[in-house]
Amino acid sequence: MKTKTKILLVSALMLFGLGLANLLNIFLNFRETSIANAIEKSKMAANIVKDGLTAHMVNGMMPQREYFLKQISTNDEIKSLWLVRGKNVINQYGEGFMDETPRDSIDKDVLLSGKLQKQLTENINQMILRVTIPYTATNQAGTINCLSCHNVKKGDTLGVISMEFDISKIRTNGAVTLFKIMAMNLLFVIMILFLINYYVAPFTKLFTNLQTGIRKAYQGDFTHNFSTTLGGDAGKIIRQMNILFSKIQDSFGDVRHSLAAFAPKNGKKADNPLDEANQIIHELSDIYKFKKTIELDTSKSVVYTRIVNIFKTKYNLKHFALYEINDKKRTRELIHIDDGEKSICYAHVDENSLECRAYRTETDVISTEFTNLCQGCERKDVHHSCFFYNINDEYSIVVSITTKDKDELKNINKEIPHLRNYLEAAKPVIESKLLMEKLRQTSLKDGMTGLYNRRFLEEFIEKFMNQANRNKETYHVMMLDVDWFKQVNDTYGHDVGDMVIVEIGKLLQKHIRTSDMAIRYGGEEFIIMLQNSTDDGAMMVAKNIHSGFAATEFKVGAGESMFKTMSIGIAKFPTDGDTIWKCIKYADTALYVAKDTGRNKIVEFKQDMFENNEI
Repeated sequence: MKTKTKILLVSALMLFGLGLANLLNIFLNFRETSIANAIEKSKMAANIVKDGLTAHMVNGMMPQREYFLKQISTNDEIKSLWLVRGKNVINQYGEGFMDETPRDSIDKDVLLSGKLQKQLTENINQMILRVTIPYTATNQAGTINCLSCHNVKKGDTLGVISMEFDISKIRTNGAVTLFKIMAMNLLFVIMILFLINYYVAPFTKLFTNLQTGIRKAYQGDFTHNFSTTLGGDAGKIIRQMNILFSKIQDSFGDVRHSLAAFAPKNGKKADNPLDEANQIIHELSDIYKFKKTIELDTSKSVVYTRIVNIFKTKYNLKHFALYEINDKKRTRELIHIDDGEKSICYAHVDENSLECRAYRTETDVISTEFTNLCQGCERKDVHHSCFFYNINDEYSIVVSITTKDKDELKNINKEIPHLRNYLEAAKPVIESKLLMEKLRQTSLKDGMTGLYNRRFLEEFIEKFMNQANRNKETYHVMMLDVDWFKQVNDTYGHDVGDMVIVEIGKLLQKHIRTSDMAIRYGGEEFIIMLQNSTDDGAMMVAKNIHSGFAATEFKVGAGESMFKTMSIGIAKFPTDGDTIWKCIKYADTALYVAKDTGRNKIVEFKQDMFENNEI
């Protein structure tokens, strides 16, 4: 309902209410006044009858009183009149005429109480007022002495006079008067409403115009043009509002256009663009602080930990897994999963990332969209939503979020664009960490064989030893060296020498476990560290490598080939030495003994090797 209509309606109701209250008051006052006037007339008539009856009594004319009473009752306003004698008068003078006896209970009550009674009877046609007045015996000076003629005491009721007055005309006249007053009030109300409409309409139009402009502004539209026919301060305010909205529109339009680039597609929408812009600004602020933080982190794993914490704390993800995918190897590594949780995917998906639908299609996979949508998913008791994010040409990320509630999954899907924003912010940092990791791996590996190099050993040997001491682990350390390797380079050239080194690298990788390490220590020297191996197991590895190398045929050109042998020295940590560095030295000692005692053999370190001065 419009403001002007409300004002006019409220004003009309108030004026009509006030008019009706006045009319009701006038009607009640008029009615009471009319009844009071009729009662006063009845009292006057009663006194006239009393005086007339007294005069008849004094003059001995009581038998002729009927004519007198008829004359009184012929008055237009008196419908009927009758007298009723009291008991004392009847005892003294008799019952009188037939119509001078009590006609109803009212006459009897007034005879007994000596008090005036009135009764109003009305219907749609007429309004009758009945008044019954007592005649009380008096003997006051200056008045008629009733005691001189009646055998009564002062205050006794001599009789009553009852009269009925037709006051219908009074009611009719009152109704006509009320109608006239009502008509005047109605005319007055119409005039007031007209004046209110005339003077209030410009203000209500202004309020409506302001309301329209504010509603548009709430929706992010500040193009509304405010207008009014009012002058003075109102006109001045309108001009200022138009200038203000014009400036806001210019500024907010640019800001909104710029922020649109950061708004996630299919993300949560605010009720109005101002709130939406506020949400985007807050998110950009949070993302900026997040990015500045991870730029100073030391490793990729720390960055992943921060991403996981954001997903948990800010977006309240309770059950999710984060995978890093090597695009070249098509393998998938689990970076994070909640404590006590198990991956929803089959084991083979980690070995072949193409089995992951989100990675293979590079689209969001929402299990509620189609029954058994992802064939790589093992769990059928939960709903999941998986999304893919590409880091670079070599690495990608897949996030798998699970829940048992479909409605909760819908809410999670709304948050995915915001999760992508954080991954987008982390992308250059992760790329940088990956590059640094790759460069570091390159610096720690031998370019020819792909084995770890001596620098790796020097950098991480303490870490391995501390871990071994904590976990009470053992290591068998082997030092390998090609017999008469210098002759290969001198006879066939360095190309053939390099070929021998490469084959050794392949041979070592073939015969050791993933938990073991093979290191090119320098030139033709190699170190193998076997984790938690037995003496027999270590010897078996050494023999396999020794015999495998001896059986390897090297083509040296012109249809010619050669075979080479190697010597191996073995020491055990911590049995032989309390540090791995010592065990490397002892393995080198055993190797020296093997070389010095004929080469092409495997020698285990013994303490007496020092005692016999065999080194």
